[in-house]
Order: sequence, then C-alpha cells, then structure tokens
Amino acid sequence: MQKYIRPISVITSLLIVGLLGYLSIEVLGNYGWTVFLISPFLTGFIPVYWVSRSSKIDLTGSYLLGLSTLLLAALGLLVFAIEGLVCIIMGLPIFVLCNMLGAYLGFKLNQKKWLQTKTLGLILVLISISTLSFDYVNEPKDLIPVRTSVIVHAPIEEVWENVVTFDKIEEPTDWLFKTGISYPTDATIEGHGVGAIRYCNFTTGSFVEPITTWNAPTLLQFDVAEQPTPMNEFNPFWDVAPKHLDGYFVSHKGQFKLNKIDDNTTELEGTTWYTVDITPELYWKTWSDFIIHRIHKRVLNHIKLESEG
Repeated sequence: MQKYIRPISVITSLLIVGLLGYLSIEVLGNYGWTVFLISPFLTGFIPVYWVSRSSKIDLTGSYLLGLSTLLLAALGLLVFAIEGLVCIIMGLPIFVLCNMLGAYLGFKLNQKKWLQTKTLGLILVLISISTLSFDYVNEPKDLIPVRTSVIVHAPIEEVWENVVTFDKIEEPTDWLFKTGISYPTDATIEGHGVGAIRYCNFTTGSFVEPITTWNAPTLLQFDVAEQPTPMNEFNPFWDVAPKHLDGYFVSHKGQFKLNKIDDNTTELEGTTWYTVDITPELYWKTWSDFIIHRIHKRVLNHIKLESEG
C-alpha cells in the first residue's frame, strides 16, 4: 500500500461503521444487513474513495487499503470486548466480499467522476438508514428443519431405550467443538410418556424438552421450553458475551424418528426445528445447519454405539 495514504481516511471509516454498528446492535437489537453487509462495504468504500480523490492509488492498493481497514475494525471488536474471535472468523467470507466490492466501487467512481462527494454522501446515508429500518422490521417467521440420520445395527426396541435417555458421551475429537461451541454430554428424563420432561445436557447448560409425542418405539417428539447459550465465545483479551448469543438462535422443537428396516437394523433420524434472527439468513443458516448436523451426529453416533454394543 502506498506510503502516502492518510490515516484520517481509515479513522473516519471506523468511526462511521462503529456508529452504524452501535445503532443496529445496541439501539435496535439487530444483527442484520447493516452489520454484515453495509458496514464491511463502507470499510472498503470510504477510505478508498477518500484517498483516490487526491492521490494516485491503483486497484491493488485500493483492495489492500480496504482490507486493512476491515482488519482494524475486527481488531477493535476484540479489543473493546464487543465480539469473539470465532464469530468474526465465521463472518469473514461475507465481510471480505463486501469490503472488496466497496473498495472496487470507491476506486472506480473516482476514475469516472460519476458523482459529486456531497451527493454520494447523501446516498450512503440513505442506504444506511434504509438497511437499519429493514433490519428492524425483518424478523424470521418460518422454522428451519435440520434432519440427520444413521443406520443402527440393533433392534428398534433397544435403539428406542437409548434415544429416550443416554449416558455421558465421551469428550469430542471433532475440531468444531474445540472452538467453544456447546455440545451435548448426556440426556435424562423425569416422568414417562407425554408430559415427561427430558433434559438434553450440553456443556453450557440444559435443553428442557417437554415430551409432546411418545409413540414407542418409533417416534419421540418434544418442544424446547428452555435452552442454554449456544457457545462460550473466545476473545484473546477479555471474557465476552455478545448479544447474539442470547435469543438470536432459538431451537423450538425436535424429534427422534425410528424406522424398523429388519429385526436387527434400524434407521434413526433426528430433527431440530429452529429460527435464526441474524441476516442475511441464507448465509447464517448455512453455518447453523452445519453446526446442528455435527451436534446431531455426535448424539446419533453415541446412540448407535450404545445400541450396537
């Protein structure tokens, strides 16, 4: 990056996106388009547009300037105990894409001189306000199902017994659960049949699951009355508890479905229905589906081993 790039362009960008982030998260309570699309876009656009109006900077230098500003913003999230490292890493693909788009447009606009600075500033303000408003009214409505299945070489009745409750699962070797993401350890139950309360215990607490359907040995369905925080976020500087860990991912209900293939073979399927109140939903749904599948696999494989053993 050229040595003559002025730090004031970067500082101004960080102040603007910091204000937008504060309004979106702290005031409106939203993790949405403003945080994940507009803010990284502006960390690329503002410093590049500012610098290229009065200095010679090529496209490669523009990308480097934008990405440097983005990395400083991410460092600020850690230093000021706003966010944890794992969630920043999960967001990096979309952050980098939007940042590079911003840097590209900031560079190209000055090449063509299409817009006056005042007009462009007004457009950016209007876009920021509109996305804040969109985030505020755009709430998830549909439940998202995640289904995972395994084949168990055991009679369906034995598999059922290990579905209702199961003993402590061994410590995970899966790298995913080394990041602080909560994972299941065991399951207990109080009562029998519909109305019984099942507790699926995780490393951060317990899912409290009132039983709604008890069709032994084929179907166990339950609601989720309470759930623990989804992870212990890691920050190299401080202990942090970002707001998105409380109520932005909600598991609503689940089920275990057993299908008898033959006398000694059972298909076991686990399903979770959830909502994620973080947008763009398609992006974050991809992450949450991936994590839920891994959690399902941990439980289903344990049931498989217990039943076959």
